[in-house]
Amino acid sequence: MIDIAGHPLVSWSFAVFGGMPELDALVIATEEETVEAMRGLASAYAPRLETKVVRGGSTRQQSVRNALAAVPDRCTAVFVHDGARPLVSEIDVRAGMAAVRPGIGAVLASPVVDTIKVVATGTRSVAKTLDRSELWAAQTPQFAMLADLIEAHEAAARDGVDATDDVALLERLGLEVVVVPARSENFKVTHPGDLSVVEAIMRERIARLDS
Repeated sequence: MIDIAGHPLVSWSFAVFGGMPELDALVIATEEETVEAMRGLASAYAPRLETKVVRGGSTRQQSVRNALAAVPDRCTAVFVHDGARPLVSEIDVRAGMAAVRPGIGAVLASPVVDTIKVVATGTRSVAKTLDRSELWAAQTPQFAMLADLIEAHEAAARDGVDATDDVALLERLGLEVVVVPARSENFKVTHPGDLSVVEAIMRERIARLDS
């Protein structure tokens, strides 16, 4: 709900999705105290989409599972997005959607530019250095056929597996996941300093549209 360039942070994603004719429904998982606020924002920024707001779970994975249960039956494919990534663009969403087939999921990602060290648990000792040329940083949206993602979440719940993203659950079922290079800034607002960065980027985008 934090203000970014004059609008609540999450509303920027809603506006992008609401402007895409390929999309039919929006399911929002949120805290109980923000259910009504989210309904209002979705109505204001994505009025064309059928919207359902569900209570999130105790983990990200449980929140996604709750949302998947509310997806309308007519929808055969889905993507999962973090509301804390307000810079998502239509062109990247469409690229991810185009990659999806039964048995194939997709994830927006960017190549890792830093050298990554594996550090031994409980220490600061480097255990090994990973090959940067093979590493990509996963983002959202993450895309899949609805049936595939529901199966992946059900299997994870049954097996007691808790992952940090959705395509990892597809991977453990043996499904193929393809990386879709993100073409624009799409970072997750995590630290207080991120707010000024994302606001500057958003205002620059607005200025380009107005020029």
